[in-house]
Amino acid sequence: MHSVPVILTLTVLTVLLASPAQVIGWRPYRHQTNGSDQIFGASKKFEGSSNLVRLRYHMGPVLTNNITVHPIWYGTWQKSQKKIIREFINSISAVGSKHPSVSGWWKTVQLYTDQTGSNISATVRLGEEKNDRFYSHGKSLTRLSIQSVIKSAVASRSRPLPVNPKSGLYLLLTADDVYVQDFCGQVCGFHYFTFPSIVGFTLPYAWVGNSAKFCPGVCAYPFAVPEFIPGIKPVKSPNGDVGVDGMISVIAHEIAELATNPLVNAWYAGPDPVAPVEIADLCEGIYGTGGGGSYTGQMLNDDRGATYNVNGIRRRYLIQWLWNHVVSYCTGPNKLD
Repeated sequence: MHSVPVILTLTVLTVLLASPAQVIGWRPYRHQTNGSDQIFGASKKFEGSSNLVRLRYHMGPVLTNNITVHPIWYGTWQKSQKKIIREFINSISAVGSKHPSVSGWWKTVQLYTDQTGSNISATVRLGEEKNDRFYSHGKSLTRLSIQSVIKSAVASRSRPLPVNPKSGLYLLLTADDVYVQDFCGQVCGFHYFTFPSIVGFTLPYAWVGNSAKFCPGVCAYPFAVPEFIPGIKPVKSPNGDVGVDGMISVIAHEIAELATNPLVNAWYAGPDPVAPVEIADLCEGIYGTGGGGSYTGQMLNDDRGATYNVNGIRRRYLIQWLWNHVVSYCTGPNKLD
């Protein structure tokens, strides 16, 4: 294996407007002029520390109890695709994975605490799942209809998902033929919490879409590149599925931010709680040592030529680094494992 530098020249939006409230969204490459750049300037684009970054704790809850992720599979999914995602979730708390590991990456998340000093849980497990293979709310979803899908999953007459507001994460995954409001043009995934008026409970959730048919060059970068940017070649995905391998990085991003800011009142930077800049946003586009600006940092190649930066239980993945508030720079598993 050897390190492989990859150049990023694309853009990201970190905060998106939704009706009736704002939610946090993300794309896998950076934006040169978004609101957080105006707050932090170029400082957040570098692996090195910066006195300009002011990530603060706002006294809200974080997920200190053992975390259970409940996937909701919306639309048609192949068994092989589900397996890639399930194994990533199970790898977050896996013991004995080869360095650098997914579990080593999660150690940055564990550094964050609540107002009692309790750390975010080291345990993340795969919980009960729900299949919505018949597209119960259609193939075009709005931000609010996403919450209706979650309501259907927890209120189903047949095997409803358990309601767990304190340590459950509800992960809505849409198949490659499902379009979600603002998908591709503004966002590849987002997280927020459900409204009791719709779902009946306040539950932290995230949505991530499979971009394989709609916009792989946007949401599965660097495994695909946009046609309008010449001269950049995509790298080979580690699990042979460009759409799902692209989803993994977004899933990692959203789970990390859900753990540290589940109700959008805990760990974030910036003056506005409805438009927070969170621990993954601060490290947009950084996947390895030396990352910053337009450079992803050093990544790895396996013997098949596929690009990755962490090892799971049986697979390899490419996920971005996270902001470490203790040392005030982005860190990955090779710094904490």
